[in-house]
Amino acid sequence: MKLLLTGGSGFIGRELLKHLTNYNIVLLTRSPEQARKNLHYADLGNISYINSLDEFDDLNDFDAVINLAGEPIADKRWSPKQKELICNSRWKTTEKIVDLIHASTTPPEVFISGSAVGYYGDQQHHSFDESLHVHNDGFPYTVCAKWEQIALRARSEQTRVCLLRTGLVLSPQGGALGKMLLPYKLGLGGSIGLGKQYMPWIHMLDMVRGIVYLLDTKHASGVFNFCAPHPVTNMHFSKMLAKTLHRPHILFTPKWALKLAMGESSVLLFDSIRAKPKKLTELGFTFSYSRLEPALKNLLQHHE
Repeated sequence: MKLLLTGGSGFIGRELLKHLTNYNIVLLTRSPEQARKNLHYADLGNISYINSLDEFDDLNDFDAVINLAGEPIADKRWSPKQKELICNSRWKTTEKIVDLIHASTTPPEVFISGSAVGYYGDQQHHSFDESLHVHNDGFPYTVCAKWEQIALRARSEQTRVCLLRTGLVLSPQGGALGKMLLPYKLGLGGSIGLGKQYMPWIHMLDMVRGIVYLLDTKHASGVFNFCAPHPVTNMHFSKMLAKTLHRPHILFTPKWALKLAMGESSVLLFDSIRAKPKKLTELGFTFSYSRLEPALKNLLQHHE
């Protein structure tokens, strides 16, 4: 089985590679040499590295494509230049993949492409699943909506398309949790604003297991919320994180301060998204960590 992977050297991709040992993988990366060094732990001689999709005229030789490429959305303020980089890093790579699939006489059987729960925008305390249709002018929605529209063009009788609307992926090795650990360990952790906003989260193990599940489940297609069945409020999350690390929970960061520091991108912290993974669970996927407390205990057992 041959698989094309973009974003394989990123936060999720690095962990996903450990679960794809039965595949021959072609990994798209800006720096093949650096990726080869960084991913040596996962390379069993089954990974080759390329820095451009221009090497291909079609994808006839591939059984599957997983597209996780994209500039991190939360690392910098959303200047016009940064917004353009965030959009183009997702849209252009996806467009190129879709063009190659269309050029194939025997295209890949499955195309799994990234997205995010930011698509939904602020839904306050309301619980919802993938059937919710939204339209707003927020930047996260704009990024995700077009990203998904491009990916869905690859659908045909020969190729099924799965879209990953990903929540907050929990791992001490990076992402939001990785950034939160130091202040919490120093006793400086606390809720964001009033802490009433819902946070859809997912353990990294379930994130990559879910991707592999969609890869192997021949009738899986469409949009999937990649988040645990029990989203929690920011207040609940921050208290549970402090408890797991045996640290106090007495501080909070006022909304105005984060808006000042982050600008428009502060919506990523304050939008309330109580998303449920209905389609994934109905498909038969079982979460290893459906509740936050055991998830954090597992992830942070060596940080206590």
